[in-house]
Amino acid sequence: MSNISDAHSGVPSGTQRPRVVVLEAEGQPRPFNLPEIESLADVTFTTADGLARAAKGADVLFLWDFFSSALKDAWPHADSLKWVHVAAAGVDAMMFEELRASDVVVTNAHGTFDRPIAEFVLASILAHDKQLHRSKALQQQHTWQHRELTPTEGSHVLVVGTGGIGRATARLLRAVGLEVRGAGRTERDGDPDFGTVYNSAELTRYVGWADHVVLIAPLTEQTRNMLDAGVLAAMKPTAHLINVGRGALVDEGALVTALRKGLIAAASLDVFSEEPVPASHPFWDLENVHMSAHMCGDVVGWRDTLARQFLANLERWSSGGTLDNVVNKERGYVSTS
Repeated sequence: MSNISDAHSGVPSGTQRPRVVVLEAEGQPRPFNLPEIESLADVTFTTADGLARAAKGADVLFLWDFFSSALKDAWPHADSLKWVHVAAAGVDAMMFEELRASDVVVTNAHGTFDRPIAEFVLASILAHDKQLHRSKALQQQHTWQHRELTPTEGSHVLVVGTGGIGRATARLLRAVGLEVRGAGRTERDGDPDFGTVYNSAELTRYVGWADHVVLIAPLTEQTRNMLDAGVLAAMKPTAHLINVGRGALVDEGALVTALRKGLIAAASLDVFSEEPVPASHPFWDLENVHMSAHMCGDVVGWRDTLARQFLANLERWSSGGTLDNVVNKERGYVSTS
């Protein structure tokens, strides 16, 4: 049974107002600023199974359930759609060929998660270098074991993905004394945040430089499984992988093999090809894997920030202004260059 409820602001009939459909998930809190959104538009809430019915005649779709791919099935019914906003940085879950080929504008939450994810990456590096995971395990075993730790200052970090999140990460890591380089679509020198940027299609040539490899690239057909067995084999045996991008950036089978054989030292993983991770997955039991539940950017108040971002764009759209954070639908992300 679909969960559709209309929210109207009492504007007299006949007034031309945009129709906004908000795709939500069961049990998910609604935007805190709903009254302000309703002051600009007629709002319909729906879950995925009701989207086809709700989308008919809608001008705007707000993907509050940002992992949903329901728009693809509802697309034939979206006869008036002009703009889709995704409350996430990545749009891979909802992008499909008909949407790419259409005139519908797609925007996302570009900028919202930059600093939180950068802080999470720094925390992952420090936890690895200072053996915090090992210390906690020893504490649970009531074991006192003195060890020597790895200095973090001066270590090498390759950030794969040179968009807003990658740049925020590079700036933060450099500020605490790490040496950072980037990998992106275009190889170049003199980048203000990365210095040197390598071609991400040629990671095997450069990945051996890094003590920590951070994946922040968007998921596209070009980046899917970009960290494969060949790249893993080219990494230092002491290297630490951090994935805060998308699970499918990594060939997870090859990663399990590399971790078991000691081809790399450890992996801190916040994203996975299948979420939640199945109970039978080898990641759960590998001592050199540190898992978190796709939460690296979700700091206190994050949903309110996303709601404010959509409202600001709706205000621009309603007044005929230019939308912020327009996604390049072919590339799958907001082009900042």
